[in-house]
Amino acid sequence: MPKKDFTLVSKVLLSLLSAADMLLVTPDEFRRRLRQGSITGDSRKAADVAYYLAKHGFIRYVDKNNERFVKLTKKGQLEALLAKARLPGRNHKWDGKWRLIIFDIPEDSKDKRHFFRHLLKLNGFKLLQQSVYASPYPLNRDAVAYLQETRLISFIRIIKVEEMDNDTDLKKKFGLK
Repeated sequence: MPKKDFTLVSKVLLSLLSAADMLLVTPDEFRRRLRQGSITGDSRKAADVAYYLAKHGFIRYVDKNNERFVKLTKKGQLEALLAKARLPGRNHKWDGKWRLIIFDIPEDSKDKRHFFRHLLKLNGFKLLQQSVYASPYPLNRDAVAYLQETRLISFIRIIKVEEMDNDTDLKKKFGLK
């Protein structure tokens, strides 16, 4: 089950994904950037993180033109996307429409279903009924991209509703007028 808070690994992968120039850097440059940033703080920790990422398949070392580079793997990209999906969406002004998410994730993917519920809660969605969550704001784009990449989207429906009867309890949950 994924951790609720960002780990150091998640932070590093997020920085790799968001900085296009870091998708292919030398190992020394990679460690230097880890040390310089606020992510790790010291060189020993930077080396440990680089080792962990390589050992678990998040990054790999590639040789090109007699030089060695660090590259984010598909697994690393997916994990970074997941970390971005955990970021709550920005608060928008409510447009008067509700966003409903309905899902039926199979029993053999129970861990993914449990994580998806957690992801919805992190993004401000509230339980409306079993496997139905509601929010006045959209699910963040990175969460949707993660669902598409992992193919969970085929078990999920995202609906924008203009009217909903008896929504006073929801308005109260979200602090809306």
